[in-house]
Amino acid sequence: MLTRLKGGHVVDPANDRDGVGDVFIEDGTVVEAPAPAREADETIDCTGLVVMAGAIDIHSHIAGGHVNTARLLLPEWHRAFSSRPGETALSKVGWTTEETGLRYAEMGFTTVVEPAMAPSSALHAHLELADTPIIDKATLVVLGNDDLLLEMIRAGESDAAIADYVSWTVASSRALGVKCINAGGSAAFKENVRKFDFDDVVPDYGVSSRQIMKTLQSAVKTLGIPHPLHVHCNNLGVPGASSDAIEATIKAAEGDPLHLAHIQFYGYGTEGKRRFSSRGQKLAELVNATKEVTVDIGQVMFGQTVTISSDELRQFAGAKQASPGKSIIFDHEANGGGVVPMDYKKKSFHNALQWAIGLELFLLIEDPSRVFFTTDHPNGAPFTTYPDIFALLMDRGVRARWLEALPKSVAKMTSLPEIEREYTLGEIATMTRAAPARLLGTADRGHLGAGAVGDVSVYRPGDDKAAMFARAAYVLKDGDLVVRDGAVVKRKFGRALTLRPEPDKAMQTRLDRYFDDKYGLSSRWFEVPEGALGREEPFKVMPCRA
Repeated sequence: MLTRLKGGHVVDPANDRDGVGDVFIEDGTVVEAPAPAREADETIDCTGLVVMAGAIDIHSHIAGGHVNTARLLLPEWHRAFSSRPGETALSKVGWTTEETGLRYAEMGFTTVVEPAMAPSSALHAHLELADTPIIDKATLVVLGNDDLLLEMIRAGESDAAIADYVSWTVASSRALGVKCINAGGSAAFKENVRKFDFDDVVPDYGVSSRQIMKTLQSAVKTLGIPHPLHVHCNNLGVPGASSDAIEATIKAAEGDPLHLAHIQFYGYGTEGKRRFSSRGQKLAELVNATKEVTVDIGQVMFGQTVTISSDELRQFAGAKQASPGKSIIFDHEANGGGVVPMDYKKKSFHNALQWAIGLELFLLIEDPSRVFFTTDHPNGAPFTTYPDIFALLMDRGVRARWLEALPKSVAKMTSLPEIEREYTLGEIATMTRAAPARLLGTADRGHLGAGAVGDVSVYRPGDDKAAMFARAAYVLKDGDLVVRDGAVVKRKFGRALTLRPEPDKAMQTRLDRYFDDKYGLSSRWFEVPEGALGREEPFKVMPCRA
């Protein structure tokens, strides 16, 4: 079946398209324009509308143990909670796998990455993702606090052996890349360490956070995993210390690709009477000067949310600020973690400055292909706040109105009022389509060139950018029309994008012994089998770099 999207304003920076034209999709794939004599089986009139590839979110916590624990901790935010009033602070967010997929699709997102999957709960995460409709999914598997890796580094084992272990972990968990969360921090927490810097050493193992991160960075590069090591730095949210940690981590990239997560939480200085200030300008300058580094922001927005993280050390410290006053901290094998509710208030100087720092970073980092759109859902805000963030980036007047509602002391501590930059549609498409696809190594999406998957988002332009991006006029997923006028009209299921690197067979034998000694189980208990998800072709294997 041939579908024609006719006469829209096509914004496709990956193919240098920014003007009126057509897009053709046949059998789920974008194709070149057919011969004039051939008519389309279906035509969607996009005159006056903006046509982009389906959007990609590289960092959103939508599945796994921590997400489910948050649901258990906060039953009052569930649709099924019997005493729930008509509307609550998170009533428009959606907590089920069903709502997650539908709400992303309604905004024009067609691929979402869960960035913190523990190897031991990979099957659980993939079962949830398989139940999430419409969107394609991917995962990043978490390493950096696990016993075997730390033992191997301590013993001075070869780069090849460690790469084999990383390869097995990625392949067995069906991941698309590797995440490192406060490298060594959770392991150190178990020994009563409560502050852990980049060059501090994990007790008993004798290896530093820097060593762990650099070892994983090298293994990812050796294996040809397209997405660079995805790093959650030390001392998240600690004024002064967080800035020092991210600056040290950026400098440690040393020419090799590195991706740094939710950097807004590392943009805090200690100036002023409250000992809390913005270092957004300095951080943006460092990112601009370090071309091998990419970042996502973790934008804070106002309102009730919940923080979900495998950074056990920082979640333990942050539990004192829980709102409402309840939280859960995990201390288990490898990465621990925690769930801490958070209510970001406009009247709070600290929360308002966090909001401003995120926008500073978005607007001061010059290259939109190196800064990625995320709230670290749900940590900085639910993903349903994305349309408002688009408006803040694209319209200086909107930013000014939001600033007016904040404490006057905030404007004095940020450069945001002086920043004139407004994102263009092309820059938005780069940041949310072309660049994420390139970063993840998923060449089949993020653009509208021939051979791309038929994922297309169509919007009604207007002065109100939040309204524009909140409700897509049309969304096609693999060529099927799934959204019309901001409402889902067809439910289908996407696939999980994975890598399948091949570890040496000796590593499989070694891991069988290791898991038998540690858990009394074969390593195969920790693998995600093809048939476990109950769907036809649940995975799509993406290539590693040669």
